[in-house]
Amino acid sequence: MERVRDLSELPKAHLHLHFTGSMRPATVLELADKYGVRLPDALTSALTSGEPPKLRATDERGWFRFQRLYDAARSCLREPEDIQRLVREAAEEDLKDGSGWLEIQVDPTSYAPRMGGLIPTLEIILDAVDTTARETGLGMRVLVAANRMKHPLDARTLARLAVRYADRGVVGFGLSNDERRGMARDFDRAFHIAREGGLLSAPHGGELTGPASVRDCLDDLHAHRIGHGVRAAEDPRLLKRLADRQVTCEVCPASNVALGVYEKAEDVPLRTFFEAGVPMALGADDPLLFGSRLAAQYEIARHVHGFSDAELAELARQSVRGSAAPEDVRARLLAGVDEWLVRPAA
Repeated sequence: MERVRDLSELPKAHLHLHFTGSMRPATVLELADKYGVRLPDALTSALTSGEPPKLRATDERGWFRFQRLYDAARSCLREPEDIQRLVREAAEEDLKDGSGWLEIQVDPTSYAPRMGGLIPTLEIILDAVDTTARETGLGMRVLVAANRMKHPLDARTLARLAVRYADRGVVGFGLSNDERRGMARDFDRAFHIAREGGLLSAPHGGELTGPASVRDCLDDLHAHRIGHGVRAAEDPRLLKRLADRQVTCEVCPASNVALGVYEKAEDVPLRTFFEAGVPMALGADDPLLFGSRLAAQYEIARHVHGFSDAELAELARQSVRGSAAPEDVRARLLAGVDEWLVRPAA
């Protein structure tokens, strides 16, 4: 049997992890019991069996079902201590997987009704992130994300809020939910506000729709990073543009298969992106629903796509370079990658 290095010990950055989707299954079940929340049978079955629910979001009905499960899990977060627990546990899981830097993505409007409003919600999240970072040693920051399904004016409100807290741990501004709804250009003003405030532009694109979605993120939102972006593989000229600009794509292999973007893990275009020179940051997306965390994405690259340890180390470097981590943190993580690569394989 070939000797390989432990991927959970490879230093890396995690740039695509959604807030509710980061939860441990046991935590959701415990909180649901605590608050008397009736979870959908499909979610309860998945959480108790360890098998992720069968989710296929390539049509609107499938996406609605995915959102229903996600919203049910979100409804279990009702008190500040629940937020604090989520953040702490997300950090612990990332540390086990070798992450040295985590940018967790959240739309605070989803939690505001139970937490006293938008500002108190974001402050609760940022306080939890700050405390967790100090206590665990994991570098951790927040990316505030608007929702494509809501009015662009809501996104502007969030962008202003995100900029206001840029000195408290907000590093980026995103745009999530079903990209088949809500054109990127409708949110250009919000992203302008965020960029003017010094935040990274990191919208979702090129997941449920094709290359045009990625181009829109570049042209209309001036994206520094793209959430997913995998459908750019269908357009060689777009791939070259991403490579030339060194726009990092936050690629989530397990999620892509779980949602039906690709039929099999072999179909996810990791090798296409890598050979085209497009930087990638592998991410877990929503491990609560997709059943695998950060190191497992690197395992897919190794076992399904044949990435060597040297190539996996380069993927880890790309994740660090694409992050908003301070220079000293980047330097430490990159040095750790080099050290991992010279260790004898186990």
